[in-house]
Order: sequence, then C-alpha cells, then structure tokens
Amino acid sequence: MTTTPRRSLPLAATLLVVAALYGVTPAHADDTDPSQPPDTAPSAAAPVKVDPTDPDLKLPEGATLATPKVLDIKSVVEDQSGDERREDTNADVTFALQAEVLFGKDSAKLGGEAKARIATIAGEIKKQNATQVRVFGFTDNLGSSAHGDVLSKQRADAVQAVLDQDLNDPSVTFEVRGYGEQYPIADNSTEAGRKKNRRVEISFPRTEGQ
Repeated sequence: MTTTPRRSLPLAATLLVVAALYGVTPAHADDTDPSQPPDTAPSAAAPVKVDPTDPDLKLPEGATLATPKVLDIKSVVEDQSGDERREDTNADVTFALQAEVLFGKDSAKLGGEAKARIATIAGEIKKQNATQVRVFGFTDNLGSSAHGDVLSKQRADAVQAVLDQDLNDPSVTFEVRGYGEQYPIADNSTEAGRKKNRRVEISFPRTEGQ
C-alpha cells in the first residue's frame, strides 16, 4: 500500500482556514495614528445642526451687543520652595516675597539674600518701564492686630528703600502700605498657611507686549 506524503500548509494559510471554519476575523495591524485617541478625528460638519431662524439665536428688537473686551488672564508662577511667587495679568505684574527670606523673626531688618531678590525685581520694573510701584506688607494673625499693622508697614518701607536705591529713578513713585493680617492668601490655622501670609508684595503696571 502506497501512501501519499502529507503536505504541511503554511502558517498563514492555516490561520485563514481556522478563521473560515470558526468565523473568526483575522487580526490585522492598526494603521491609525497611535498618538491620537480613538474617535477624536476632526469632523467636517458640526455635530449638531443649527437652525439659523431659531428666535432664541436672535437679539430682541432694539438690543445691541456689548462692547467687546479682552478678559483678564492671570499667570501664577511660584518657585519650588514657595518663597517667591509671581503673578502676571494683562495689566499688572505682582511679586510676593515671603517674610522669612527677607527678614528675621519679628524684624524689619533686611538680610543679604533679600537684597539680591529685590534687585531682581527692580530689574523687572525697569524692563516694564513702570513709573508707579506699590509695596504692601502683610503678616499672619498671630499677635495683636496693632503690632501686625506696624510690622507690616516697617517691612514694606524697608523693601521700598532698597527698590528706590536700585532703581535710582526720580520718575518712579511709590505707594507703601502695611495691611497687617488683612487680606490673607492662605489658611491662618496652619503654619504653612501663616508662612504664606507673612509676605511683602511688589506690584506695578506691565507694558503692553512685554
């Protein structure tokens, strides 16, 4: 009895046969962009049809649109230690320096590191060509309110004196105030919050395009 040698089907053909027998669709490589989530391709048409004759889309008779305006955008950048924070809006630049990097405890005497930080802010004031500078001092709510008012004003005065020296510009005017425990920016019930509230803020108008 002679036997006919059995031929082995190639692997690909075998898979196709199995798929045909069991109704399985063979897997294939996905040629879509892997960086784009599924179902996020842009559509040529709006997903909802808009009726241009809908009365809710029309202004009442005699009504006019408000004057267009640019909304204020705020950018806040805080260094990793939290010792310094910068806020930029369309109109102003504000630096907030924590008291610990400027003064000793319960003191209004500036340290060496403080003067270097203030010099950097003076450079930004020059860059913005600002001629009006506000220097406001703040404390936490520990101790008496009266003491906080005095200390915050003394600290603001100290920062202003260094700024004035660094700028050396008689056209620059200063507004200096001490607000004590008013206007906290953090929770005074924790030391981390009180540390943020003990600060001196320096703000000035920004130049358009700067």
